[in-house]
Amino acid sequence: MLVRNPAVAGMFYPSDSRELIEMIEYCYLHELGPGSLPTRGVFKKPIGLVCPHAGYIYSGPVAAHSYKALSSKVSENITVVILGPNHTGLGSGVSTMKGIWRTPLGDVETDDEFVEMLWRDCDILDLDETAHLREHSIEVQLPFLQHISMLNSVDFKIVPISMMMQDYETAIEVGYAVAKVSIELDRKVVIIASTDFTHYEPQDIATKKDALAIRAILTMDEKELYTTVVNNNITMCGYGPTMAMLRAMKELGAEDAKLLTYSTSGDITKDYSAVVGYASLIVE
Repeated sequence: MLVRNPAVAGMFYPSDSRELIEMIEYCYLHELGPGSLPTRGVFKKPIGLVCPHAGYIYSGPVAAHSYKALSSKVSENITVVILGPNHTGLGSGVSTMKGIWRTPLGDVETDDEFVEMLWRDCDILDLDETAHLREHSIEVQLPFLQHISMLNSVDFKIVPISMMMQDYETAIEVGYAVAKVSIELDRKVVIIASTDFTHYEPQDIATKKDALAIRAILTMDEKELYTTVVNNNITMCGYGPTMAMLRAMKELGAEDAKLLTYSTSGDITKDYSAVVGYASLIVE
């Protein structure tokens, strides 16, 4: 079985397991975080998340809001579909893979049955590990999931989907396919769109642009999100994954989206001249 070793441990998050757990808990308790650690929960229906993927020191407290909300809504065996943008340019335009994803906290298995059905059903999606080997956008979500699993005895398997192609049609096709397979396999699913928002613009400009994108997500309108990002030149790196998540969640019956928190890298560094925007949202 293929083992996908961590690509950004020691850079985006600590490579030592004890330090990593301390860092995750720091994110939860940070002044920009939710203020408390994950809780136990019960799965009742599919959950969608928008979650950032920068280094934990910058976006970890924002990400912790998503995972705190998730922890109260999961139990037993969960399949987590993680859609992330392809920053490296390697591999297929849209790809998934089978195997084990290794982090300092241990191994996470892919849901091979889900992956197999998904790539066979979705013509635009390939089975290709190359796109995943150096990409961080999916990897950085895993330690947060593993931390929840340690506290709550939840068994997570993942379906990683890397998207270099982020046009509207591609995202909608991927979203439909994820929902279809989830229903056919009767999986308890969580769908995570891994994305940061505006990159390297002054704080006032970034927050205004990001508010437009967030408003489109809150209306659960994929087309509006796409046109908003394009027309306003918003450097949101994972708008395709976010559109795919929204389409899948609506197919699975979701009716509401909620903003959990928003902040920028400037709120950490206190340098507001060129910030990156981070938001956590939940869709259910």
